[in-house]
Amino acid sequence: MRNLDREALISCLEDDSPEVAAALYSEAYRVKKETVGENVYLRGLVEISNICRKNCLYCGIRRDNLNTGRYELTSEEVLEAAAFAAEQGYGSMVIQGGERTDRKFIDKITSLLVEIKSRWPLGITLSLGEQTEDVYREWFEAGAHRYLLRIESSTRELYEKIHPVDAVHSYETRVQALRDLRKCGYQVGTGVMIGLPFQTAANLADDLLFFKEMDIDMCGMGPYLVHSETPLYACRHLIPDLERRLDLSLRMVALLRLLMPDINIAATTAMQAIAPDGRERAILAGANVLMPNLTLSEVREDYQIYQNKPGVGEDAAISSSRTEQRLREMKIPIGYGQWGDSRHYRKR
Repeated sequence: MRNLDREALISCLEDDSPEVAAALYSEAYRVKKETVGENVYLRGLVEISNICRKNCLYCGIRRDNLNTGRYELTSEEVLEAAAFAAEQGYGSMVIQGGERTDRKFIDKITSLLVEIKSRWPLGITLSLGEQTEDVYREWFEAGAHRYLLRIESSTRELYEKIHPVDAVHSYETRVQALRDLRKCGYQVGTGVMIGLPFQTAANLADDLLFFKEMDIDMCGMGPYLVHSETPLYACRHLIPDLERRLDLSLRMVALLRLLMPDINIAATTAMQAIAPDGRERAILAGANVLMPNLTLSEVREDYQIYQNKPGVGEDAAISSSRTEQRLREMKIPIGYGQWGDSRHYRKR
């Protein structure tokens, strides 16, 4: 394809013709095969807690949502999920949760990392929000080596429209946290929501260029999905329809694969919330990571950043078997037993 400067990116996102999309996905998949191979890497996802100190205007587990039950998995429950991931042949797991900075929680994560690394050869990704550089370093030294911290929008004006304007929600802090993660040695991941109120194609193009400028190693992004218990729900009339949000998300995946050929790109669950084959379509558009949910089915309903999340009533075995079956049907190889680290990171 032609040089993907800002104007070309905007054009690819604004042109909603199926022919343009098909050509874009085909080229992105070709580039993926040439640079990172056909394998899809599985990361067993454990949602450790929905307790959060943040009050983001789009998020169902925001601090001020009093209509969701709060939970925290025990260390034993997290270790059981790690054992399941290892038994299934997953190379890695992800520990994700609401943002907490209390010492008790930090120590719990440190202890879990040490225990998991001592028992199983799993790669570990964390997605636990903004922390101090010292905490990031502590967790890295305990065994985590990838960290996902989504910017949600790299455009400051839009970022400030979807977050409260206070000391706890700072654009500068978010960007600095990404830099701190790099200093600590992590494979650094970020991502955005696609189809937000007030968002333009130019904003999305700038997000892609932000990823390249930040020299990220991995990315997780997907369509914005509403939650009725959030302030941003009042702006739902300003968002594209579901199919357009999915189409934009797939185009973002493909464009990012062309811009940064050797990074890891996740096919996110939010895509599956719009279409049953949404994640598989993302793989065919250039994604190479999937995250089957291993969280206890008893608490999954309470970890809903958005509503109508797929697989809420499933247990880990069902979630993982369905994911793997779909990939087999597509004849896409799975990188069992492999960490599937970012080639971009290794080259650096």
